[in-house]
Amino acid sequence: MTRRKLTQDEIALWRKVAETTHRFHPDQSRHEGPKPKPKPVKVAKPRIEQFSLGAKAKTRMPGHDLMPGISERVARTPVQMDKKMFGKMKRGKMLPEGKIDLHGMTVDRAHPALTGFLLRSHAEGKRLVLVITGKGKSKGDDGPIPVRRGILKHQVPQWLSMPPLSGVVLQVAEAHLKHGGTGAYYVYLRRH
Repeated sequence: MTRRKLTQDEIALWRKVAETTHRFHPDQSRHEGPKPKPKPVKVAKPRIEQFSLGAKAKTRMPGHDLMPGISERVARTPVQMDKKMFGKMKRGKMLPEGKIDLHGMTVDRAHPALTGFLLRSHAEGKRLVLVITGKGKSKGDDGPIPVRRGILKHQVPQWLSMPPLSGVVLQVAEAHLKHGGTGAYYVYLRRH
C-alpha cells in the first residue's frame, strides 16, 4: 500500500484544526518534528573463559561422610591370614569346621553364646567357623529416618574386634553364597 500526498485543501484544514488545539508541552517549539531514533551501537560480546564451578573457591566443600555398609566395611579390613587361604575361603572352597546360628536371638543372648562358641572352638583347635547372623527383618515402612536392618549382622563384627574375642580371631569375612552369603560370616581363628 502506497501513501498519497496531501492536497492543499487538506493541509489548510489540518492547520486550522492544529491551531484550535492546546499543546501538551508548550515549552517545545512548534515546528519540531519527531526526533530521529539513535542508531544502536554495536557492542562486542564479552568472551567467557572456560571455567569449572568452585575452582577458585578458598574453601573446599567436604565430601560426604556417610558410613559405608557393614559388608563394605568388613571387606575393607586388611587381610591378616595367608592370601591363598583367604581366596579359597572367600570362594567357599574351605568347609567350616563348626557353626553357630544366632537367628532369633536377642543381643543379650547372642553375645555370650558367640563368645563361648568361639573360645571353645579355639580351644579345640578349629581354624574356620561360620557365624550365621541372618540378614535382619525387613519392615514395611521405615519412616523418614532409615533404620539399619539386622542388629546382629552389625554387632557381630564389632564383638569380634573387641576382647576377649580379638585375641582368638585372625580374620572376619562375609560368607560365600552357599554358606549363607550376606547373612553369615566366616571367622578364621588363630592357631592354638
